[in-house]
Amino acid sequence: MTFASRILGFVRDTLIARVFGAGMATDAFFVAFKIPNLLRRVSAEGAFSQAFVPILSEYKKQRSYDETHALINHVATLLGLFLVAVTIIGMLAAPWVVQISAPGFAADATKFDLTVSLLRVTFPYIFFISLVSLAGGVLNTYGNFSVPAFTPVWLNVSFIVAALFIVPYFDNSVKVLAWAVFVGGVLQLLYQIPYLLKIGLIPRYELNLHDEGVWRILKLMGPAIFGVSIAQISLLINTIIASFLASGSVSWLYYADRLMEFPTGVLGVALGTILLPSLSKSVADKADSEYSQLLDWGLRLTFILALPAAVALAVLSVPLVTGLFKYGAFTAQDVEMTRLALMAYSLGLLGLILVKVLAPAFYSRQNIKTPVKIAIFTLVSTQLMSLFFVFVVDLKHAGLALAIGLGACINAGLLYYHLRKADKYKPQAGWVLFMAKLAFAAFVMAVALHFAAGPDALWLHYKVMPKLLHLLGLLVLGSGVYFVALYLMGIRVQDFMRRTVI
Repeated sequence: MTFASRILGFVRDTLIARVFGAGMATDAFFVAFKIPNLLRRVSAEGAFSQAFVPILSEYKKQRSYDETHALINHVATLLGLFLVAVTIIGMLAAPWVVQISAPGFAADATKFDLTVSLLRVTFPYIFFISLVSLAGGVLNTYGNFSVPAFTPVWLNVSFIVAALFIVPYFDNSVKVLAWAVFVGGVLQLLYQIPYLLKIGLIPRYELNLHDEGVWRILKLMGPAIFGVSIAQISLLINTIIASFLASGSVSWLYYADRLMEFPTGVLGVALGTILLPSLSKSVADKADSEYSQLLDWGLRLTFILALPAAVALAVLSVPLVTGLFKYGAFTAQDVEMTRLALMAYSLGLLGLILVKVLAPAFYSRQNIKTPVKIAIFTLVSTQLMSLFFVFVVDLKHAGLALAIGLGACINAGLLYYHLRKADKYKPQAGWVLFMAKLAFAAFVMAVALHFAAGPDALWLHYKVMPKLLHLLGLLVLGSGVYFVALYLMGIRVQDFMRRTVI
């Protein structure tokens, strides 16, 4: 389901670029959409889920149905009232918000005013998507993972319909995209309501400021918000550093990041979403053995899927960049610069995905302080490496990508170390042989892809259809070689399919 959402996200971006190109209107829209999206990442999908799901799992296991439903009612009511206030303030304060987030727009009155008007349409998205996150947390806790994972598709559908069928009737006005965000938020919330009704846990208005469960969630949210914000601070600092580099550096990093986000989102986000309620249930059951086995399963599955993805990103860097981006004004120089950033990013892909798997191991135990402390150390380490790689080693924009990747590996390594130190995770037998088999399969795949891809210069001169067909063939070849190699060495992916009741 997450895969489907990511694919439609690529279609969405392609259509927006095709219809609106890049200019004043799209600059204004992306800023107007980025602000509520940033708030969503910091509060709703990040800190809120990390704090809410473990407490809800505990209530589901140890309390009655009425107590559990009451907790959902109290949380939903308090969250809804808070979001209404934030939305109203955000819409009224839109000029000041734009002034702070995009100060350069003030020099162009038309651009500034357009951004303000777009922000007032998109800001209610934070209200809808936060309630979507609440509903998704409930559904995940009760074993329904497919509905929350599919929900983001509706935002992309809203964009695609707007760009294809509605924009032409409004003189290609970018305001249609802002309303697509609003409608997409509504659709996502409406989509989840029938499934909440099915399990009898649709939230009702019930304000209770004395519910101890609510206060426990709020107490956990404090450090969680800080921890999630650290990642956003890191991205902001990297953007500032990139702005001092050669023109195009920010764009090259963006395009490479889009390719990195695909496996990170499909594998990391999906595994993390599944593991959090599953691990929380094990903690509530006091089933330490099951907890350790679940984490071991998640880590092995991560290595099985993320290792070949990292290798393929590096080996197929030129085919991927040319196949997805080299059209129109995207030059051979842009391909080379994006390739360098992608190869640097690929070194940290495993770390980025492992963090998504290891962090829920702490959240499920309602331990958010340890990941936050590690995140602070990672932030400092990443920025020191960025400065070193960019200005001392002179890796330019690729140095920023390398620092992010290595920082993620440091983050994952420290999370693993603290889990082992606290004796919360005991690896099952056979890891050394397991990793040796994976490494051999990935090596065989890399050799096959290298020879099948051909010289890089060939990809720069391909026509569209031959290029895309060749790229598709490489992806099929790589997957086939890798999994056949695993099969011959006795590793069956189907052995990692879990069938458990949450």
